[in-house]
Amino acid sequence: MKFLSGEKINEIRNSVDIVDVISNYVQLTPKGKNFMGICPFHDDNSPSMSVSREKKIYKCFSCGATGSVFKFIMDYENISFPEAIKKVADMAGINVEIGNMPTKFKSPLYEVYALSLKFYTNSINTSAGKEAKAYLAKRYIDEKIIKEFQIGLALKQNDALSKILLKKYKPDLLLKSGLIGKNDYDYYDLFRDRIMFPLYDLTGQVVAYSGRIYDKEDISKYFNTRETEIFKKGELLYNYHRARDEARQKGVVIVMEGFMDVIRAYSIDLKNVVATMGTAVTSFQASLIKKMAKEVILCFDGDKAGAKATISCADELFKIGVTPKVIRLENDMDPDEYILKYGKEQFLEKINNPLDIIDFKFAYYKVGLDLTSSTDLSNYVSIMIKEIDKIDDDILKEVMLKRLSRDSGLNYETLKEKITIKPVIIKKEEKAVKTNKYDIAQRNLVWYMLKSPKVIKMYDNRVTFMPNASYRLLAREISLFYQNYGYLDEAEFMDYIMEDESLIETLKNINKANIKETFTDEEINDYINVIYDYNIKSETKRLQKELEKEVSPLKKAKIVQRMIDLKKGVGENV
Repeated sequence: MKFLSGEKINEIRNSVDIVDVISNYVQLTPKGKNFMGICPFHDDNSPSMSVSREKKIYKCFSCGATGSVFKFIMDYENISFPEAIKKVADMAGINVEIGNMPTKFKSPLYEVYALSLKFYTNSINTSAGKEAKAYLAKRYIDEKIIKEFQIGLALKQNDALSKILLKKYKPDLLLKSGLIGKNDYDYYDLFRDRIMFPLYDLTGQVVAYSGRIYDKEDISKYFNTRETEIFKKGELLYNYHRARDEARQKGVVIVMEGFMDVIRAYSIDLKNVVATMGTAVTSFQASLIKKMAKEVILCFDGDKAGAKATISCADELFKIGVTPKVIRLENDMDPDEYILKYGKEQFLEKINNPLDIIDFKFAYYKVGLDLTSSTDLSNYVSIMIKEIDKIDDDILKEVMLKRLSRDSGLNYETLKEKITIKPVIIKKEEKAVKTNKYDIAQRNLVWYMLKSPKVIKMYDNRVTFMPNASYRLLAREISLFYQNYGYLDEAEFMDYIMEDESLIETLKNINKANIKETFTDEEINDYINVIYDYNIKSETKRLQKELEKEVSPLKKAKIVQRMIDLKKGVGENV
């Protein structure tokens, strides 16, 4: 990143209203001076996130999530600090140039992939790429799509890319990239004579490829990059970086299986689309989907495997409170094939009239069964009882039971008896992790340092050592910030420590305690005296051990005197 000055970052933060920005993601309602909303960073059932327009920060009273407008966007959209700054700057109409993130935050593999992308996209535009482009044209992939999705070409030569990469990077790094291999003779390209479709991470950086053959028949049409330190299939969704804003604006996200399905959807101006790339949806991906839009439509392949994948994805979404809708395509077609055969209007008709997931489940589990057969009926009922058991929503459970009763002809009460009655779990208050008066004193002192320069000065003048390392480090950073700038702004300080995860985690833990905002000098004095008392006792214990080991009478006498002096000072201010 062409890193911006602190002044510029402050200007960008202060140019927007944090309430207006967060309202684009979460519904907020006024409550006193602040605004409250459902926290998107944990499974929140009642509004527990407070947003302060005055302080320019948000805080969740349940999970402790806190920060400025930048931190909110970072965590909600899974983007970096520089990208969040750029996004807020764009909202404010402030023109800033943000390049790549500092290299200390990035794997060098990102650079390798950036260079490989230039090579592949250049290759497809040479004479060597004529056949590949002709193939793409037959697939109705035009120049606009090629450019938008950065489609490239791996040349036929064994080492076309290797030669270029080896001039700039060490072989060990390249072997980890999933682009280069090595045999007894030399290094070679893993992708050769294939049309290259880049795969992106959540921020839009290329981290892998799917290479497709185009000039011959082959059982394995696609060859994909193996997982690397920057490419984890279960942690990304294809086209996420392009689709997230569009999905948020439209209030709906369409989930498909393959990247070609997404590209085809894009060609008919359907841009709120992502793909799982054929993998079973993970909890992480489900969470990403939930954040994108309120309504989720699953449009997987029309075959049996696609139906099974639909059920699996829906179940993962059910776990986090999302009830998706479903599109089913005839004749085992995938979305790419369907759009090419039936056109834009017929596909949009499907999108605009999705199936209810419950209707789909009932239909799915009936396939191949004869419900006039006692055995098949019994199997069907058993399967559906298990499905209903997965649901936590009592109303939805009731609706499905009545539906099953009608389908099966069995008595509703009989079916209800088969449902597992989940024990009511009364949540016990989490025990503060062995919180004692010393922990409380340190935690509260740090909290009030964030609220008042007066407390920072009391800390600087009277606290020589904070026993807890986490609180000590955070207190030190608060003190240094104040010394350097002569003031303390909470939102600015949170951005100042943004890249230190341990400090952010400490701040989250302090937030969970829900400490009151106001304080008295007497309270601060009490906290400082408790910390001082702890330090005295700790030093006394240390001296006691030293005394037990010491053999010299003179040195023993000195140790005893130090212990007496310390004892006289217990509880007094320093």
